[in-house]
Amino acid sequence: MTSPFRHIRAPDLTTDFRNPFRILAMSADDKSKNPVDFADFKNKVVLIVNTASKCGFAPQFNGLENLHQKYKDQGLIVLGFPSNQFGNQEPGTDEEVQQVCQVNFGVTFPLLSKIEVNGDNAHEVYKYLKDQKAGIAGIKKIKWNFEKFIINKQGKVVLRYSSITKPEDLEKEIIKLLDE
Repeated sequence: MTSPFRHIRAPDLTTDFRNPFRILAMSADDKSKNPVDFADFKNKVVLIVNTASKCGFAPQFNGLENLHQKYKDQGLIVLGFPSNQFGNQEPGTDEEVQQVCQVNFGVTFPLLSKIEVNGDNAHEVYKYLKDQKAGIAGIKKIKWNFEKFIINKQGKVVLRYSSITKPEDLEKEIIKLLDE
């Protein structure tokens, strides 16, 4: 007898945007173009931010670095995704971006390779993040630099914050998620 389930396939974690845990099957390049495998972030709380060192919100690098230093040993991963999509505020190479952020803001958390966050060339991570958590008024598009997404330990996108939300304002939510 043939099984009635033989034609049922499990969703592909790498292509199914409906899967709320798909982020763990993704990767992104670091500044040296080496892949960073998001599967390594399982059982970690991840804060993802699109950054630009010449943006008026760039002082938020300090708050992001403070969160990184304070909670990295408890399981917080802060990831910066530099992007030049808003006002040409991140024009340099990946190496230049890294240097500017280290010198001007003391950044030690990982800054990945520059990407696009909107449009046809948006990185798959950002396509997924926007699909999982819409912004204000249900708008999925990233509106400006320093929008923030928080992913829980299971890999689910649980929170999204606008550019005006300061990193220190995320601390209570981060602590709650770290304690889960």
